[in-house]
Amino acid sequence: MSGSALHSPHQSHRITLVGMRACGKSTLGRLVASRLAWPFLDADHELEVRLGKPIPQVFKEHGELFFRDAEEAVLAELLAHTAPMVLATGGGAILRPDTRERLRRRGGLVVYLEAPVPVIQERLRRHDGGRPSLLGAGHPADEIPALHALRDPLYREVASAIVPSVPGAGGPALVADRIVALLQPTGDKTFR
Repeated sequence: MSGSALHSPHQSHRITLVGMRACGKSTLGRLVASRLAWPFLDADHELEVRLGKPIPQVFKEHGELFFRDAEEAVLAELLAHTAPMVLATGGGAILRPDTRERLRRRGGLVVYLEAPVPVIQERLRRHDGGRPSLLGAGHPADEIPALHALRDPLYREVASAIVPSVPGAGGPALVADRIVALLQPTGDKTFR
C-alpha cells in the first residue's frame, strides 16, 4: 500500500506499528500511547511473558518456526481486542500471510516506521538487545540488508501510512506527534 489511504474511521481506535528491528517501534509506541492516553502493548514482550522466557532463548531452544507460530497466535489474540491501544509488533510479524491479512483488517492505523539500512545497522551495533541472528550471518546488524530487502515490501503491503524513523526526522517526540496527527481525517499519510 502506498501509505496514502487511512483505514476506515471505525478502526481509528488502534495504532499498530510495523517495521524492522531497531526502527523504534517500542520507543515510539510508548510515546504515542502516552499522548493518546491509550494502553501500549509490545507484542514481543507479551510473547516473552506467555512463553516464560526471552525471545533469544526461545529461538535457541525451539527455533524460528516455533517462535513464528507463537508470535502469530499472540498477535491474533491482541488484534482481537476492541479496546483502544497502540501495538508494537515484532520485526518479522509480517512474514506470515495470515498475520498480514489480520493487520490489514484489525490493525487500525498501521504505521510502517521506515528507517534506512545503515541507520538500523548502526543502532544494532550500539545495542543489539540480545536479538538473535535470523540468517546465521553473525551479528544481527550484518543481516539487515537481506532482511530489509525481504521485509520492506511486506511492511508497505500492510501499511496505512509510512513515517520515517531516522535521526533527521526530528527525534522521537516529533515522530510520535506525526503518528498521532495521522488520526486526523485530513492528515497526510506519508512523511518524507
